[in-house]
Amino acid sequence: MMKNHIDFKDFLQIAIIVKDIEKAAKVWADILHVPVPEIRIDKPSENPDLTYRGKKAFYGLKLAVIMSKERGIMIELHEPLEGESTFKEFQNKHGNGVHHLGFVVGPDRRDAVVGEFEEMGYPIRTLGYYPGGSWTIIDAEDDLGVNLNIKPFA
Repeated sequence: MMKNHIDFKDFLQIAIIVKDIEKAAKVWADILHVPVPEIRIDKPSENPDLTYRGKKAFYGLKLAVIMSKERGIMIELHEPLEGESTFKEFQNKHGNGVHHLGFVVGPDRRDAVVGEFEEMGYPIRTLGYYPGGSWTIIDAEDDLGVNLNIKPFA
């Protein structure tokens, strides 16, 4: 049993890999009866605060977020572009599908939770820092059917 468990109430997101983000965003918006989300395009760039499989990451990505403010849950749509990334790796292996489930933990717990996953044999796949936060993708898809995103909250 995990000592540094994640509470179900800390569930934050479902991230889905898609091959056509414009189409997926329109269909999800129609299903959920919400406005079509903005699609952000991140071109590959040098970012010292982003790693993939322990090396500096350099990849492109299209991203759209549909947020339920009432529930505090989001659906992220990811269309991988050029470059090696956790998203491209997933797409090459599985095609479209759920890449990760995201959970928030207290900032004082992030290292303990991630460290325990590593001790259990689930390595860090991607680690990214941004002003005021970070995200860590834990490689768990072979056993759990999905990766995990551990994000500390401020």
